[in-house]
Amino acid sequence: MKTTALRWTKTDGWICSSDAIDSDVGLVLYFAAPAALNSATPWRELARRFPNAQVVGCSTGGEISGDEVLDDSVVAVAIWFDAAHVAVVQQQAGEDSEAAGRGLAGALDHDGLKGVMVLSDGTLVNGSAPVRGLRVSLPESVAITGGLAGDGAAFQQTRVGVNGEPTSGTIAVIGFYGEGLDIRHGSFGGWDSFGPQRLITRSWGNILYELDGQPALDLYRRYLGEEAEQLPGSALLYPLRIRETAASETDVVRTVVGIDEGSRAMVFAGDVPKGYVAQLMRGNFDRLIAGAGTAAEQTGVSDGPGLAILISCIGRKLLLGPRIAQEVEAVVEALGQGIEAVGFYSYGEISPHGFTKTCELHNQTMTITVIREV
Repeated sequence: MKTTALRWTKTDGWICSSDAIDSDVGLVLYFAAPAALNSATPWRELARRFPNAQVVGCSTGGEISGDEVLDDSVVAVAIWFDAAHVAVVQQQAGEDSEAAGRGLAGALDHDGLKGVMVLSDGTLVNGSAPVRGLRVSLPESVAITGGLAGDGAAFQQTRVGVNGEPTSGTIAVIGFYGEGLDIRHGSFGGWDSFGPQRLITRSWGNILYELDGQPALDLYRRYLGEEAEQLPGSALLYPLRIRETAASETDVVRTVVGIDEGSRAMVFAGDVPKGYVAQLMRGNFDRLIAGAGTAAEQTGVSDGPGLAILISCIGRKLLLGPRIAQEVEAVVEALGQGIEAVGFYSYGEISPHGFTKTCELHNQTMTITVIREV
């Protein structure tokens, strides 16, 4: 397995670490600033350069290349496999995203399938739903990772592309096949809980209506104060930790992707089930950066060669601000030499839970998928 990193800017076009146009490239992944996708040039040039590859990508809240965090760019990686291969399927989410997940799983050949990577619309899709559909329809041995496309901090439109123009509402799944494939993953947050634990008393899927019988939007506004004027973006700095009971040892974090003024509700990237216990969270710079390194350590990888796909949350990027590159540097340092790193800032991260090992939609985490051919 070999990889080549590429980077596009409006000023310079594509810059590639190799000048070769290689017909043996099996997969090209790209992650693009929303404005860059307003032009067809970047992804069409990738398709011309690698004519036999599956070219798959999405819009972002920021791009990751090596140990750098970028904006207003497109980053990509071309992958040559020695013996492995990939298959790509896509579907419009529609009203039933869980059924879409089951359909996507059914469209893949399960024989020899080692792992799947999901790239999904991040504003029109409740990210928990396709994950459930994939999880119940794929063999337990198949690793499921990926993320939801981003739109900076605008939360207006996200897009996913498969061998063509990126579109909203799309869910794409890349299946990885081959006995020699080694696919590993890690995911960690680093946020601190604060304030009282509250019961989710009214919700529907990923829409939270009430906490302790009070409108969720009103509660967030009280905590945010003047920052409430910047909702939903300002709520990214205060995600919600949810767990089944107050005594549960496992939890997931949910981040806000929209608000409904009429019903005084908040829309999250994934499910917020009625009856669960919720608690607000806030970030500590050093713990978030250390958490990114912990996610890399969870993969068990030290030194390459290989490809690391980093999917972190837009909320982390907004909070860390000028220090955001430090979390990527922590990951690259922990993974060691020879690992090509590429990725993006998302509206939701898909990875097995560190405690239960069951694939979940996460928010506000650094999630890492390492792919090697051994």
